[in-house]
Amino acid sequence: MDRIGVVVNPIAGMGGRVGLKGTDGKLEEARQRGATPRAPGRAREALESLARRRPDLEVYVAGGVMGEDAARAAGFEPTVVYEPDDGNETSAEDTRETVRRLLEYDVDLVVFTGGDGTAVDVAETLEEADVETPMLGVPAGVKVYSSVFAVTPTEAGRIAAEFERVEGREVNDIDEDAYRQGEVRAELRALARVPVAPTLQSSKQLASGSVEALARGFASEIEAGTTYVFGPGSTVGEIEAELGIDASPLGVDVWRDGELLARDASEAEILAVLEEPAVVVVSPIGGQGFVFGRGNHQLSPAVLERVREIEIVASEAKLDGLDALRVDTDDEETNEALRGWTRVRTGRFTTRLVTIV
Repeated sequence: MDRIGVVVNPIAGMGGRVGLKGTDGKLEEARQRGATPRAPGRAREALESLARRRPDLEVYVAGGVMGEDAARAAGFEPTVVYEPDDGNETSAEDTRETVRRLLEYDVDLVVFTGGDGTAVDVAETLEEADVETPMLGVPAGVKVYSSVFAVTPTEAGRIAAEFERVEGREVNDIDEDAYRQGEVRAELRALARVPVAPTLQSSKQLASGSVEALARGFASEIEAGTTYVFGPGSTVGEIEAELGIDASPLGVDVWRDGELLARDASEAEILAVLEEPAVVVVSPIGGQGFVFGRGNHQLSPAVLERVREIEIVASEAKLDGLDALRVDTDDEETNEALRGWTRVRTGRFTTRLVTIV
């Protein structure tokens, strides 16, 4: 590989920590809630990882925050192939036009930073051009259901530098408005050629099997005076239902002593009501294994450093489909503190030892 194309969706993931579960159609609201760009920093992390291994690569980018800034910060001298009209208000068409321009330079790989929506834009543009150019995602969106992403930005850089072959993988997207209402409507949007690597994430799957016993066991051990921060997902939702909580199925809820302190809370709202001792309750994403960094960005490093304990809950069926659990919090010190062996509650009385990588 000699030439790489780079495109960054600078607004991807901005809605996560402020509780919007995505940025599609919600950019201004995200900014009003105090959201800050996430994708440019993750793009830089990926390109720094790439530069350490392949400083000789020819790099082609969109201008400014859509790729040029991150590439220069990583030490490359990129060629700018497209300039967006407004770097602060980029659109899906800016992404698609960048990919079209990159193909004119015969790049060997398109590395994009964003979420599932960005993945769809890149994949569909490649399909329309009828080329075999592969793509690779740097995860930066709130929802990352597609299997075209590396598990972390650093791994994306390593894969881009070292891959030798490609394979077909799924590009999925979900309806964000339905997602905000607690309903997942996933749709296969494209098949893409992606580098083969063990550190690509899987498509998001839903675990099978009952978690009723798990929920009853957890609820029976609730401690008075403890603040519980419940993450998204159906497994944690079963626990909330057992406690009689009016839960937000895909949001974060804060509860203490029978009172719902915050429902579908943003990072700031969690921090505002968080009192010690506190426990965060999360369940890994089926098929992927992420416990932090996918769909629950509200549970930020700032939140995690204030809790006494992290409770991970999952059915045996879900764990059977995972080789490990994963974290991707945007803060390497936090990630490292979370890594290692941990006990996952799988039933009313049972636990299982699983590693977080």
